[in-house]
Amino acid sequence: MQLKKQLFLLTFVTPFLVSCSNEMTAEKEVMPIAKLTYIGETIISNQAMFAHTPIGGLSGIDYDPTTNKWLVISDDRVNHGPARAYIGSLALSENKVGSFKFDQLITLKQPDGTPYPSENQYKKNFTGIVPDFESVRFTPGGNGIRYTSEGDRDLQFNPFIRTANLEGDYQGMLTVPSAYQYTAADKNSGFYNNLAFEGSSFTPDGQYYFVSMEAPLKQDGLVPSITKGGDVRVLKFDKQGHVITQYVYSVDALPAAPGMGKHADNGVSEMLAIDNEHLLMLERAGIQDAQGHYHNYIRIYQTDLSHATNVNGQNKLVAGTYQPMHKKLLLSLNDLNLPLLDNVEGISFGPRLANGQRTLVVISDNNFNKHEITQIIAFSVKFNQ
Repeated sequence: MQLKKQLFLLTFVTPFLVSCSNEMTAEKEVMPIAKLTYIGETIISNQAMFAHTPIGGLSGIDYDPTTNKWLVISDDRVNHGPARAYIGSLALSENKVGSFKFDQLITLKQPDGTPYPSENQYKKNFTGIVPDFESVRFTPGGNGIRYTSEGDRDLQFNPFIRTANLEGDYQGMLTVPSAYQYTAADKNSGFYNNLAFEGSSFTPDGQYYFVSMEAPLKQDGLVPSITKGGDVRVLKFDKQGHVITQYVYSVDALPAAPGMGKHADNGVSEMLAIDNEHLLMLERAGIQDAQGHYHNYIRIYQTDLSHATNVNGQNKLVAGTYQPMHKKLLLSLNDLNLPLLDNVEGISFGPRLANGQRTLVVISDNNFNKHEITQIIAFSVKFNQ
C-alpha cells in the first residue's frame, strides 16, 4: 500500500507541483522594462513620395545608433514601385515626435542582381521570386540589412531570410528548416499563406538573430479564434547562420468577435530583442465589424525565454510536451485612446532622450489603402533597475 502511494505521488503529484513551481517562478520574475510612456505620434501622408515611389506598406523599422538613421521596408509586391527599403531620419524629444525625413531609397535585388518581379511579371516567364517583405534590421555594425519575406503558397514560394548591402545588392541568405516550407506533396504542413516570417531581431550584442512566425505552422495547429489562441514558433540563429534553438510563443485568442461572415485575425506582427533572454512581442489583431470596417488591437508583451522548451528539430509540436515562453503584457496601445490606431507592424528601440531614457518606436502599414494611415508612435522606456 505504501509503495502504491509513493508511485502515485511520483506519477501525478510531482509533475503538478513542478508545473505550479514554474508558474510561480515566472510570475515573480521581474521583466526588464518597467513602463512605456507615450511621447507622441507623427503621420506620413498617403500622398508622400520619395525617389518617384509612393511611401506605403511600411511593415518593418529599425534604428542605427551610430548614424542616428532609421530603416523602414515596404511590403509592396512590386505593384507600386520596386522591391524597396528606405533610410531616413526622425527627430524625437521628451514630448514630441517630428516628421520622418526620407534620405535614401534602397532597391532590393535578387541573388542574380536583377530586380524582384511583380506577380504579373513573374507569370510571364516564371523566373524570380515575388517578394512580400515584412521585417528588416540593420546588420550588426550597420553596414548592411537583413530582411524577411513571407512567401506565397499559391505561387509556391517559401518564406526566406536574406541579407543585402546598403545599396540593396544580395549578400546571402539563411537556411530555413523544412518544417516551415511549402511542399506540393503535403499541403497540410508548412506556413499558412500570408502568415509566415513577420518578425525579426538581432540581439543587442549582435551574437544572435531571432525570427518569428506570425501564426502557427499548419502542422502545429489552427490560427487563433475567438475561443483559443495559437502557438507560434520563434527561431534563434547564431552568427554563423545556424538555427540553434526554437521556442514557442502563445498568441492570444481574438480580442473581439467579428461581424457575421467577416474577417478576423491575430498574430505576431513584429518582435524585438531586449537582451539574449527577453523579447518584446508585438501582437496585432484586425477585427472586421458587421459593416466591414476594421478595428485594430495592438499589444506589446515582454517575454522570458529562460524556462521555455527548445523544440528545435520537432517538425510537429505535440501538446503538453513543451513550455512556451512566459509572457507579460507591457502595454495595450488601445489604452492610448488615439484618434486612430492602425495596422502596427514594426517596432524598434530608438535614440536616448536628453534625460537619458531610451525610446521605443512603432510604425503602421497603411496597405496602400486611402482609409488607413502610416503612423509612427514613440515612447520613452523605463527599465527596471
